[in-house]
Amino acid sequence: KMAGSSAPWIGSAYLFLQSTCKTIVLPSLYESSQKKPSVFKALKLALADSTGSVNGVDMLKVHCSHPHLIVQLKFCKQENCRRFLQSYREGALQESLQKHLQLSLAMTTVPLEMELKAGNEHLDNMLKDEDRCLECIYREKPDRLRDEEITELEECLKSLIVHESINNNMTVKDCMSLNSPSLPYPSQDASLSLQATFIFQGQQFANRTLAPDDHQKFAKLVSKKWKQVGRSLQKSCRALRDPVIDNLALEYDREGLYEQAYQMLLRFIQSEGKKATIARLIAALEENGLISLAEELLGLHSSEDCS
Repeated sequence: KMAGSSAPWIGSAYLFLQSTCKTIVLPSLYESSQKKPSVFKALKLALADSTGSVNGVDMLKVHCSHPHLIVQLKFCKQENCRRFLQSYREGALQESLQKHLQLSLAMTTVPLEMELKAGNEHLDNMLKDEDRCLECIYREKPDRLRDEEITELEECLKSLIVHESINNNMTVKDCMSLNSPSLPYPSQDASLSLQATFIFQGQQFANRTLAPDDHQKFAKLVSKKWKQVGRSLQKSCRALRDPVIDNLALEYDREGLYEQAYQMLLRFIQSEGKKATIARLIAALEENGLISLAEELLGLHSSEDCS
């Protein structure tokens, strides 16, 4: 039933993705022009990981069908398809995609559920029978050429990778924003997100995107002042505009201060992406006199100070 060596081996399948976290809706992220390149980049890198090659599997189109993101895949070599199936079966693809989404969207975790279908066949039910899966995928020939949008995103990603190697400050958003007609002049807070270094207490520090460790330390140590810090951040972050901060206070009242602070900073990180930098958080802490917390985040306290 398999193709002989004369004809090329081509097959197609659909990968269904859904986040198990209620607050992360993948189709909505993909429909947002700011987040789309980040989601695409994560998909591209995870698929490359699964086959061991950037061209091992081709994305023809990404469909948004709430709550799923559905990726139409095309395989041009049986060997690549076999590798993909192994990676999918062992959970390596899922792990890789969760990791890449977490990095490119600057979120703490992005838990995923996946399904794989070829035609009417649910391949998840027969993953142990690799040859049968290959046969189902081979039977389904791609019904379309690659979507124009995918080609554009690919181009954007390629130019981005070139830029990144030259200049690490370039983000996917900068690449996409070249297409948007008018960009507001960045405020001073927004410019803090783009500069490579910043000054705190007369010392120079490397700027970086907030890490999960910063997020947890902040939530643990900020205590009652989380609201004031939120109000400082809200000046340059739409996602924290009123009444968001007061709503968070009410919503997480029973969970206590740690959770309230954690959720506030999570909103900031999710909406700002790579622009949620340590420089912006430190500036907000300074504004509210939280110098020792700022020092803690910058690692200025010696180990004996940390109880």
